[in-house]
Amino acid sequence: MFTDATNRLNTCHSPSSSTAIHSNAYNLNKAIERAQNQLLSLQDKEGFWLFELEADCTIPSEYIMMMHYLGDIDEPLQAKIANYLRVRQSEDGSYPLFTGGVGDISCSVKVYYALKMAGDAIDAPHMTRLRNYILSQGGAAKANVFTRIALAMFEQLPWRGVPYIPVEIMLLPNWFPFHLDKVSYWSRTVMVPLFILCTLKATAKNPNKIDILELFVTHPEKERHYFPERTLLNKVFLGLDQLGRAAQPFIPKTMRNHAIKKAKDWFVERLNGEDGLGAIFPAMVNAYEALLLLGFPQDHEYVVTARKAIDKLLVINEHDAYCQPCLSPVWDTALTALALQEVDTLANEKSLTRAYDWLKSKQLSDEPGDWRIKKPKLAGGGWAFQFANPHYPDVDDTAVVAFAMADSKLSDLSESIHRAARWIANMQSKNGGYGAFDVDNTSYYLNEIPFADHGALLDPPTADVSARCAMLMARVASEHSEYLPALRRTIDYLRSEQEADGSWFGRWGTNYIYGTWSVLVGLEQTNIPKTDVLFTKAAAWLKSVQRTDGGWGEDNYSYHDLSCSGKYRFSTAFQTAWAVLGLMAAGEAYSPEVKAGIDFILRHQQTDGFWNDKCFTAPGFPKVFYLKYHGYDKFFPLWALARYRNELNRRTSTMRSNGIDNSVLGDK
Repeated sequence: MFTDATNRLNTCHSPSSSTAIHSNAYNLNKAIERAQNQLLSLQDKEGFWLFELEADCTIPSEYIMMMHYLGDIDEPLQAKIANYLRVRQSEDGSYPLFTGGVGDISCSVKVYYALKMAGDAIDAPHMTRLRNYILSQGGAAKANVFTRIALAMFEQLPWRGVPYIPVEIMLLPNWFPFHLDKVSYWSRTVMVPLFILCTLKATAKNPNKIDILELFVTHPEKERHYFPERTLLNKVFLGLDQLGRAAQPFIPKTMRNHAIKKAKDWFVERLNGEDGLGAIFPAMVNAYEALLLLGFPQDHEYVVTARKAIDKLLVINEHDAYCQPCLSPVWDTALTALALQEVDTLANEKSLTRAYDWLKSKQLSDEPGDWRIKKPKLAGGGWAFQFANPHYPDVDDTAVVAFAMADSKLSDLSESIHRAARWIANMQSKNGGYGAFDVDNTSYYLNEIPFADHGALLDPPTADVSARCAMLMARVASEHSEYLPALRRTIDYLRSEQEADGSWFGRWGTNYIYGTWSVLVGLEQTNIPKTDVLFTKAAAWLKSVQRTDGGWGEDNYSYHDLSCSGKYRFSTAFQTAWAVLGLMAAGEAYSPEVKAGIDFILRHQQTDGFWNDKCFTAPGFPKVFYLKYHGYDKFFPLWALARYRNELNRRTSTMRSNGIDNSVLGDK
């Protein structure tokens, strides 16, 4: 499948000037005005922007499964979620992790189970196609660890089919090879309540007694290959897994009870009110179910609040519904602010001031975040990604918010900017880069444990996050030289991470176009000359992957197959915006490639002022979990159009000051 995709995509080349559509100042200004006005109209009265955040069909399926686990089924809501699931099936019967992707067996198994729970007959055409796909991939036994844990809770496979993750892990010392502090924030918040669920062998109520034995090639009780051996180290961990199971009967009851209490206390401390544990859906559901399993009554404050946090993630429309993985107001607000500032800070001052007042109210300070384990003496100053997530400020969000504040030059923001910048500078990893939440979260050997078959256990430094940290530090370093050492180390890290073709990998956005844009706009704030290979090679790569229609597009296949980097079946407005913003940051504002990209964005603007890109825009975890940020095709194209207009205006001003007649400015 990937080979076919590569063959389809390898026809990309730069557009010729004869096919580029000429745009004038009037069209550009009107396009900017329409997008700006529409974006302003969506600002919440509290000052933030919030756009939907959509994942694949796994999470909506898990919501239905949660209702059946509890025996508390909202039939109208279930019907709407089932409607959402049915229309997203691929032609081969499978469910992919992103639009146009290949089928994923784990997602497909959960969708099948959810639809069967919702009342879909197994001989219905869509269920038959889905079942045939799952069986062709080896059956439900081949699904990933998280899916098998869910199936074990519904008694669809034996507990030996899931990794041994006893709650006694909570008692391990921090020098032990596995410890919570050695894995990412999302792993910690998902795992701790899961330790309780797996140790106590949680059993779903499953009131309708729905089973899916038809999805197994071999009866699950007879299956012997739930854990394929991947590497020698993985073999060792599998041996330890078996040893742990054998030792389980000898664990003293007092030790188990102590471990359960420690796990419960850990996640209760982090329940985070109506924003939920870790502010992410999987952790919230695990915490909710663990509370009930531990005997907390339905009307207990913890239980009631935990369920409210989950239900706040629902998007319910007239005919369908789905559940978001989390909410993204801080990220959406900061990026929208940057777009509006590029348009006109003074004209948008009222709206921006409201946004920054809201953001200032969300900045963290003395909260006991998990990042303090590595940096106990570092004062806070970060922002979370969500409305509230105080244990887990986000390095990427913090850099973007503080840079946007500095870029705005509005009053009463200096204290927030420098609290954030000091926090950022001190969250640097040893190699000069930055992870999203933790420092030096690089115990790569843990990716070989049986639980980590998803390959997303850790939070190592990445180029995109590091570039935004460099962007902030470079902006404030002119007045505060304390940031210069960290900035230099970050630049060295980014230089080491540049691919041979000039691009950068995009960990948190799809993919090399995103990574390259991220680094170029970050480096633009430094004093590195535009003649440096960091700029020239990156610009050359962006030009090389421009499509014939003038736009850019990259498929999530590039996370699976490097030959697909920078390539897609069609161009998208948000990726075209990234590319032209990156090129302009590299000093290529007046190149024909940028002009063609701007023309693409103008041609594809809708009458409401926005764009409509239906594809997924980012990985939650590459190869495992993908996202569609519904704001990306709204604020990024506006940002690119406004930056282009500003570049043209600067050139006009320069040429006039040099006595050059305005009539030669043909592209104005």
